[in-house]
Amino acid sequence: MEILEKVKTRVYKFGNKTADGNSKMKNLLGGKGANLAEMSSLGIPVPPGFTITTEVCTEYNTLGKENVVELIKDELEESIANIETLMGSKFGDKTNPLLVSVRSGARVSMPGMMDTVLNLGINDEVVQGLAKKTNNEQFAWDSYRRFIQMYGGVVLGMKPASKEDIDPFEEIMEHLKHKRGIKLDTEFSVQDLKDLVYDFKEAVKKRTGHNFPTDPWDQLWGAIIAVFNSWNGDRAVYYRTMHGYPADWGTAVNVQAMVYGNMGENSGTGVCFTRDAGTGENVFNGEYLINAQGEDVVAGVRTPQQITHLGSQRWAELAKIEEEDRLKNYPSLEELMPSIFEELNTYQDVLEKHYRDMQDMEFTIQDGKLWILQTRNGKRTGAAMVKIAMDLLKEGMIDEKETLLRIEPNKLDELLHPIFDPDALKRSQVIAQGLPASPGAATGKIVFFADEAAKFKNSILVRIETSPEDLEGMNIAKGILTARGGMTSHAAVVARGMGKCCVSGAGALKINYKTRTLTVDGHEYHEGDWISLNGSTGNIFEGKVATMEPELSGEFAELMTLTDKYGQMKVRTNADTPKDAKVARNFGAQGIGLTRTEHMFFEVDRIKAMREMILADTVKGRKQALEDLLPMQRSDFEGIFEAMEGLAVTIRLLDPPLHEFVPHQLATQKELAEDMHISLQAVKNKVAELEEFNPMLGHRGCRLGNTYPEITEMQTRAIIEAALNLKARGIKSKPEIMIPLVGTVKEFEAQEQIIRRTADVIFEERNDSIDYLVGTMIEVPRAALMADLIAEKADFFSFGTNDLTQMTFGYSRDDVGKFLPVYYEKGILKVDPFEVLDKEGVGQLVRLGTDRGRSSKPNLKIGICGEHGGEPSSIEFCYNLGMDYVSCSPYRVPIARLVSAQAAIKSTM
Repeated sequence: MEILEKVKTRVYKFGNKTADGNSKMKNLLGGKGANLAEMSSLGIPVPPGFTITTEVCTEYNTLGKENVVELIKDELEESIANIETLMGSKFGDKTNPLLVSVRSGARVSMPGMMDTVLNLGINDEVVQGLAKKTNNEQFAWDSYRRFIQMYGGVVLGMKPASKEDIDPFEEIMEHLKHKRGIKLDTEFSVQDLKDLVYDFKEAVKKRTGHNFPTDPWDQLWGAIIAVFNSWNGDRAVYYRTMHGYPADWGTAVNVQAMVYGNMGENSGTGVCFTRDAGTGENVFNGEYLINAQGEDVVAGVRTPQQITHLGSQRWAELAKIEEEDRLKNYPSLEELMPSIFEELNTYQDVLEKHYRDMQDMEFTIQDGKLWILQTRNGKRTGAAMVKIAMDLLKEGMIDEKETLLRIEPNKLDELLHPIFDPDALKRSQVIAQGLPASPGAATGKIVFFADEAAKFKNSILVRIETSPEDLEGMNIAKGILTARGGMTSHAAVVARGMGKCCVSGAGALKINYKTRTLTVDGHEYHEGDWISLNGSTGNIFEGKVATMEPELSGEFAELMTLTDKYGQMKVRTNADTPKDAKVARNFGAQGIGLTRTEHMFFEVDRIKAMREMILADTVKGRKQALEDLLPMQRSDFEGIFEAMEGLAVTIRLLDPPLHEFVPHQLATQKELAEDMHISLQAVKNKVAELEEFNPMLGHRGCRLGNTYPEITEMQTRAIIEAALNLKARGIKSKPEIMIPLVGTVKEFEAQEQIIRRTADVIFEERNDSIDYLVGTMIEVPRAALMADLIAEKADFFSFGTNDLTQMTFGYSRDDVGKFLPVYYEKGILKVDPFEVLDKEGVGQLVRLGTDRGRSSKPNLKIGICGEHGGEPSSIEFCYNLGMDYVSCSPYRVPIARLVSAQAAIKSTM
């Protein structure tokens, strides 16, 4: 064991155009570390440093701090010495000091989710040496102030006392600004900064009971351990859960030589994108600040300036700033430092072509020299994702297969939901203007705190600026609005990654957390008031604004055409109404995999007849009530068949237990008794009679049809007559009648006989016929086990994985919320099995049912119609089983089409 530990490399160095690693090592070095190594090898000016691997994080969580320190101590010291050599300075030295940054770096981008510490290695003596070495006392003490502030928050836990309070360091700074009559951090004098350092250290001692650490090596180890700990911090855990990233991945730690953007007017820092992260437009863009460090740009404390001249003009137009004022106070980097801009522009072009994808880059300008601190594939909106992928295909950077694989299936969802109605926008009052940080339309009630985002069904999270702690609330809210921050602020980057509408940097907003009010131009808005955000323009509207369905064309339509070229498994939809069927067909659905007939009975004009049928004591009475329902069902089926002209439509016969249709409120029971001219007691008795101990396992599905065959007869008649009526109009229908909840062959046979006998009667009556299929839903474990025998009789199988999951796990879908959170926390389950198909258990029943069914009938048509039919990993599982189709909700159809194509491509790789 000791020999293995010594042989294993845990720290990888990079710098001076060489590197131990490369971009293919993201699992080991994290995305940031792998890209730093790659850029260094490409000759990009990267501050030298090293990466502690993700495996060390995993070892830390298993072995603890002391053992991990012992494991990497020698490599760490050697790597620091390498930085010292390359930078010509020494870590902890009082006359020629080297300072470093410590950053996290998971294998996937998790912006703002874990911790960073800058200017590490400074203390009361080093700051004097740094000031003398740079001949810049202001810069040295500003760096010291920043270090204590970041280290105090990240490593020592100096957080606000409550959500209404501000950061304790910010509170000290605001007090000094007020006392001095200044507004910006850059206006602090050297003495102000010295006072802040002293006050910050006193605050740390008061809060923690310990002096602020002064030994650079103690600082370094503290920061490294803090990064490891941040992997299991609340916000990182929530982010991982939200995106489905495993907890055992761990995070790398990146340590780099500090380069300084806060050395004066010839220094700065910024973030840039090789393409527009909101729209996908092929335009280099970004933001920067002069005399600042990286956190200043994303925190939004100062108004950032634009990288390019055109971007700067557009920003000024949105912010309503005159051109003269813009040139004086907010010049672009292109205008202010043209040579630096040209160099940056060259690097962004090199990096995008190298990675063949849109890049998100961070840079620092130190006294006129440009350094690239990071590059990564940029977070983008769903619309930008599609446009960038299709543009890269047209530009020849990637081929068709890679284009499809580049698309994140669930992000397509952003393109499929309503946008603001242009006519409604004309009638709406704009109350303020911000920056269009993340496109989309959002309407909701104002909330001021992230942990209260769920207070209203639709909420807009309104913050001065967001922080990583706000992640859960940002995810819950319909939209995000901030008073501070630019297009690269925390709110903007995270919102784009979520596909969430966001307007940032709306400087006219005055937000008071204590009174929970938002004031704009003297008008006050309170918590619970409605506002609307247009993330594509930055407009903020008073009240609700009506929405409309989006138009799917352009690059999206091209992408969908591409999916059909490679997709082999068909995609159907679950639709209960003609409207849903039309929506799904517009999205490219190739048929209907599930029409739930019971949903048609709950409308006001139908529920009465349904209840009369249930309350009838005789077959004659039930048939009379069903005759009233027949034309309603027939009309519904005609509308659905017409919407799906020429495509297969699977219709499930009545499935839920009858108690769901009867009234349980006394007032409704009285009304029903009067309508039927029976006693209230008779109604109550029937309701009590229908009550079941476990309705999900009770009198439902095919059991209803076999107990009351007249129900199956009526539904069959409605289906067949609807198809014949359309045939008479020249419209072709392909009905597939599905028998639910079959567990034995004889259950299926009994229902099939009723269906076929009824159809034959109708064909004779009409002197005409149509083709139809009779199949079953495999949702009972026994049906999967007996699939070979059932397949001898059935024309098709459709796996109903909702009930199959319930019965296999023994979980009730309605009650899992009581224990699932605990199961996630304890690692008993990683995901909700009702959202993501349990491939180890339920999936094996699906595999068994498929194999046994086709052993009897090789050409048996098989699909899936549970909620899993719209979940990417479950769709891929179905493809690999050789299913003919998946069926999902209308708005998931494009996602399923994409995944079907991706699965086919992956199977050939």
